[in-house]
Amino acid sequence: MTQRALDFCLAVAGLVVLFPLLFVLFLIGLQDTGSPLFRQIRVGRDRQHFTLVKFRTMKPDTASVATHLADASAITPFGRFLRRTKLDELPQLWNVLVGDMSLVGPRPCLPNQIELIEERSARGVFRVRPGITGLAQITGIDMSTPALLAETDARMLDDLSLLAYFRYILLTALGRGAGDRVKQ
Repeated sequence: MTQRALDFCLAVAGLVVLFPLLFVLFLIGLQDTGSPLFRQIRVGRDRQHFTLVKFRTMKPDTASVATHLADASAITPFGRFLRRTKLDELPQLWNVLVGDMSLVGPRPCLPNQIELIEERSARGVFRVRPGITGLAQITGIDMSTPALLAETDARMLDDLSLLAYFRYILLTALGRGAGDRVKQ
């Protein structure tokens, strides 16, 4: 089975099984910010842009910047919970289902993160679909260190096996990694 077929099957299963949770989180998010889903243009496979979907964790009027550049005061209390538990990532199962993303791969960056795009291009990282999780995420490396992130992404892609694929998913589900840092 190819990674795309595995991604598709797991995304369908995840959306079906997690639908009640997704619905409850959507309703709480609606109460929290009035706009529970967050959409943002990201850079995907072959440097093509796509719209990433997540649960909103910041106030709706927050500037659209990389997380490490965002102001921590913009995060809502419910958003803090979503980030800590990584539940804000669940809507990305839709991105996996439609083929924009994989469950495992390099996290998609913003089009204005030029240094990271250049570092990833030089290492061939854009040859694959971006992922919800990967080696960088479980080891706490975020987009604030572009060269290290691109190097880690390339190493993950070179060593990615079926066992590693499931290991990254399991470790993410168990809460490994700190997620993207927000400046205090």
